Amino acid sequence: MSQCSTPAYLAPMPARRPFKRLIAAALLPALLSGCDLVVMNPMGDVAIQQRNLVIFALALMLLIVIPVIALVALFAWRYRASNTDARYEPDWDHSTQLELVIWSAPLLIVIALGAVTWTGTHLLDPYRPLERLDATRPVAAGTKPLQVQVVALDWKWLFIYPEYGIATVNELAAPVDRPIQFRLTSSSVMNAFYVPTLAGMIYAMPSMETNLHAVINKPGNYAGFSANYSGAGFSGMRFRFHGLDDAGFAAWVAQNRKAPLPLSRANYLKLEKPTEKVPVIRFGRVQPGLFDAVVNQCVRPGTTCMSDMMRRDVGDSAAMTHMPGMGMPQRPRPQSPLTTSDAGAAPPAKPADIRQRGPAAPDQSRTPHQKPL
Repeated sequence: MSQCSTPAYLAPMPARRPFKRLIAAALLPALLSGCDLVVMNPMGDVAIQQRNLVIFALALMLLIVIPVIALVALFAWRYRASNTDARYEPDWDHSTQLELVIWSAPLLIVIALGAVTWTGTHLLDPYRPLERLDATRPVAAGTKPLQVQVVALDWKWLFIYPEYGIATVNELAAPVDRPIQFRLTSSSVMNAFYVPTLAGMIYAMPSMETNLHAVINKPGNYAGFSANYSGAGFSGMRFRFHGLDDAGFAAWVAQNRKAPLPLSRANYLKLEKPTEKVPVIRFGRVQPGLFDAVVNQCVRPGTTCMSDMMRRDVGDSAAMTHMPGMGMPQRPRPQSPLTTSDAGAAPPAKPADIRQRGPAAPDQSRTPHQKPL
């Protein structure tokens, strides 16, 4: 009689060893100790305040989350089917004391979160100039912030220092403990400027200017990148941010001033063309007014600035005096019964009296007819 062997897929699985999982869980913190959680360990005061706000909000929410999870496990164990000693009250439906606890605790947490969020939203407004360098040092009266003009290009970052007349691509530097004012815009699509150790993310949009105030408190070489997808080269939109002491920053400025390449309008038009993984580029001179021209979309010669167009729309003809023919008084536009500003005017007696913008009948049209395919 032949012996039948058990199929492999029916054979009992070997017993798993739970202690291996415990060892792996114990080693996980050691493996993660090499990770730099820069958002939770920033080097700038604005980012530190934002981190503290996140931690405070998380702690408040855990005051509800942890007890609820613990009570779920407790109820499941205490009122299990095999526990015949547990109280059984099928007709119970209300407890005033329990209702007070259930509703008052979340209400107090929501009130606390709302107050902290409202205060933090105003204190950490990116448009608000800094009032302190850190928790113990206020900004001294008369301190002039370092202004950096930032342009998000495809796919690189342009940094202009109008105070020093220099510019760089994909490299940013600032002295330690000096307030920084960023003025940001974009050349084509919306982007997001983010240096996690410095401050929160801020958007850069074409034809608009956004502002960000921040300060770096410790020297170092930090990462910055784009936090908003902007096309094929998005992953390469990264730069380094150098926090330097006063002597180091002065040497960095001197190094850039020695660069022979100027950032003229012509060079900017070449630079704004889409390129990927661009190395650091330095410009020793910057044409005045270039950033404002980028914001107003009028870098290219002969292009009307958007600010001038808007001022002209509101009737300020003096805004266009620097452009030939644009500063002259405008003639009144002819009005018809359909374009008059008098909404209460009587309608025309005959529709035929209204001057038509196009042919009255299709057969009178001069547009060439589509030939049969």
